[in-house]
Amino acid sequence: MVRPALLSLLLLLAACQTAPQHPANLVVEGVPAIPAELKAELEPYANLGGAGFRGWATTRRAILVTTRIGDATHLHAMAAPLAKRVPLTKGPDTVRSGAFQPKGTLFLYSVDKGGDENFQLWLTDAAKPELAPIRLTDGKSRNTEARWSKDGALIAYCSNRRNGKDSDILIADVRTPGAPRELVQLDASGWAPVDWTADGKFLLVRQSLGNAASRLWTIEVATGKRTLVSPKGVTCLYQQSVFAEGDRAIYALTNHGSDFLSVMRLDVATGKLSLLVPDPKWDAEELAVSSDGKRLAFAVNVEGFSQLRCWDLESGKELPAPALKPGVLSNLAWRTDSHELGFTLNSEDSPSDAWSLDLDGGALTRWTNRTAKPKKDIPVLQPEVVRTPSFDGVSIPSLVYYPDAKKFPGKRPVLMCFHGGPEGQSRPGYRGSALYYLNELGVALVYPNVRGSTGYGRTYLGLDDTVKRADAVKDVGAVLDWVARSDRLDAQRIAVYGGSYGGFMSLACLTNYPERFRCGIDNVGISNFVTFLRDTSDYRRGNRRLEYGDERKPEVRAFLEQISPANHAERIRAPLLIIQGRNDPRVPYTEAERMRDAIRAQGGRVWFVMANDEGHGFAKKSNADFQFQATALFLGEFLLK
Repeated sequence: MVRPALLSLLLLLAACQTAPQHPANLVVEGVPAIPAELKAELEPYANLGGAGFRGWATTRRAILVTTRIGDATHLHAMAAPLAKRVPLTKGPDTVRSGAFQPKGTLFLYSVDKGGDENFQLWLTDAAKPELAPIRLTDGKSRNTEARWSKDGALIAYCSNRRNGKDSDILIADVRTPGAPRELVQLDASGWAPVDWTADGKFLLVRQSLGNAASRLWTIEVATGKRTLVSPKGVTCLYQQSVFAEGDRAIYALTNHGSDFLSVMRLDVATGKLSLLVPDPKWDAEELAVSSDGKRLAFAVNVEGFSQLRCWDLESGKELPAPALKPGVLSNLAWRTDSHELGFTLNSEDSPSDAWSLDLDGGALTRWTNRTAKPKKDIPVLQPEVVRTPSFDGVSIPSLVYYPDAKKFPGKRPVLMCFHGGPEGQSRPGYRGSALYYLNELGVALVYPNVRGSTGYGRTYLGLDDTVKRADAVKDVGAVLDWVARSDRLDAQRIAVYGGSYGGFMSLACLTNYPERFRCGIDNVGISNFVTFLRDTSDYRRGNRRLEYGDERKPEVRAFLEQISPANHAERIRAPLLIIQGRNDPRVPYTEAERMRDAIRAQGGRVWFVMANDEGHGFAKKSNADFQFQATALFLGEFLLK
């Protein structure tokens, strides 16, 4: 029996006209017109945005959140839980990060232009909104990782303004006008300030050596002298590091001596490391230490679900923490001079919202509550974690969402979705527009975390490095075999979707398993690793070579050419939808054009959407809405019809 929603969609497809109507900034090729009826059907699923906690005000109990204004996401202040959100930024481009001045009213934020990721730092006075913001940076270069000093007088940040590639560290003094001064020139990208000492004399700086290794340094602000503080000769990661205990210690997430990230204390004077939680079984994440140094909080990533844990650093004992809804925690931060912890919680039944926990009193406070109310009741379903042995016995975890069996009996079509990165992870949480496919079309959602995904330890993370890249694609075969054995899923109707590195995985699925996918969607994906490494932004190239391999080496180049989907377009049998931002600094738009042209040269079918005002993914609502509409139309035509 054909369900009403599916029948409606098929009728709408048949009624499509030839000339699409879309935002003028989009280049659209091959996509039929989006019927007004389909837009109306999708609309409730296109307005499911939430709010993200971004930090505390420093002079009062108020928080900073991100929510959408019109077409873009911006920063807002909230003076009390569930209070009115007061915009702090505005404009056509999304603003996701900002911080209030310690002990002051100034507000620092960063914004790029059209998704180019050349972030500029701006300073405004929250107490004087009539004053125009002041730009601290040159308007051209990439400026990131801005950190206020503890007294609110200085701002440290990294910039590639010198040569467009290396991450120098600069200091801006907000008390005096003039250009920021260069603290130190560095000979690589991947450097970032992470914290200040209380007296403002030293910076804690992290040096990234790819996705498997990093180091911690201190830099004397007066002289620029660097001192290595993490142990020498040890390959491990250090993440979310912070000074504590009167700057005598550094707490950091590290996998030093372990397969998993865990909380360690580093004695600055001796370099001695001590583990807070022995024998970790899962990766820790989101470390935060209170301003008085007495409380520490972090989350543990257990099969993608976050578990909050809190410690009393004076006694060394764990403190009780309330049970939170299953989901993902992020942006942990303590309110100054308190033991109140703010965070974002994204759960299956609600988009991201801002919360806080008073660890002394135990009170759990919700600051935002689904800032965009849905226009209809949208059912949500909990995922199942399914593990599948791959070709070599490695266990591959997947999150699986099944449609309501009463509404959609029998075997269901599948949309298989791959995360980006590759150092990423598909995690539980509100699925937003994807709930349309699940609730209205009866399409099951499968999110494999193939080898190379984060959250499962460094051994698993490294299983796809360089010439082992094809093994991650082999993992897909194991997941497909599991689908074929399922009595709830239809192995004859599978579509694949992926963004960024997931876009490569989507294309690789179509070239390596051409008979097993009905259609595919490539969103800002890599089509040829050699041209990608050649054309990606200068500041990214070295890091990406560590992950994918150095294409300047003949044997590596040959391997990368061998696994690049654009070189095997003749294998693709399925229709393809390509989505791309013209200003993408990570995966250049030429990768999308290269794949489009290769498919067309073989007589294949391609729908192509490129936004001239976007970068690595669509951030503007009008563009994202059209992407959703085109995707629904595409799946209705090629997966369900």
